[in-house]
Amino acid sequence: MTTSRDGASGVPKGPSASPRRAAHLRETLAVAVLPTTDQVRREYERVRRQHGRGRAAKNAVAVLGIVFAASVLGSLLVFPLFRIYGDSMVPTLSEGDVVLATKGGDIGTGDLVAFSYNNKSLVKRVIAGPGDWVDIDEAGNVSVNGQPMDEPYLQAGAKSKGQCDIALPYQVPEGRYFVMGDHRSVSVDSRTSQVGCISADQVEGRLALRVWPPSGLGSL
Repeated sequence: MTTSRDGASGVPKGPSASPRRAAHLRETLAVAVLPTTDQVRREYERVRRQHGRGRAAKNAVAVLGIVFAASVLGSLLVFPLFRIYGDSMVPTLSEGDVVLATKGGDIGTGDLVAFSYNNKSLVKRVIAGPGDWVDIDEAGNVSVNGQPMDEPYLQAGAKSKGQCDIALPYQVPEGRYFVMGDHRSVSVDSRTSQVGCISADQVEGRLALRVWPPSGLGSL
């Protein structure tokens, strides 16, 4: 989604992104009203192979109804829908997922947030809040205020220090949040001065519900 404000405002400036980093920053979110025709067709064929033509048709109609209802809520109640691009949040979110977000409320550790950055929308997980101390060892283990984090959402063996050019331990500035992607080895996030910590003003919503694909329907 292209935003009207500069999501990088107030973010610590760093060196220009290398081609490799720039590629990872395409892990953006785009507002999605409905799944594409091709997505619905593939879902129809998948269910038809498993359960027969009648079941597939009913499933496709039901799913479209759910996503259409979510899009109406998005337009009327300001619950934005986002489509996921990129792999920085694997395994929690995958490319093509459509998620419903909520606005307002406190931002807490563990929340999945969409935020504006350089006129794009990125999604990451909140690791620490204002004033917290974050440390990451060479094996990728994260601790906050001296306490190791339990991170069951990461794939087994997927911990990684990743791209990190900040001095550790690092204290999160007041009014900002330290965020990281769940796919630690590829995510470009608060571990780099390129992105830095984000402010509450940058947050566009907290991800609450996956509405596509049907097999992944559920809360986040």
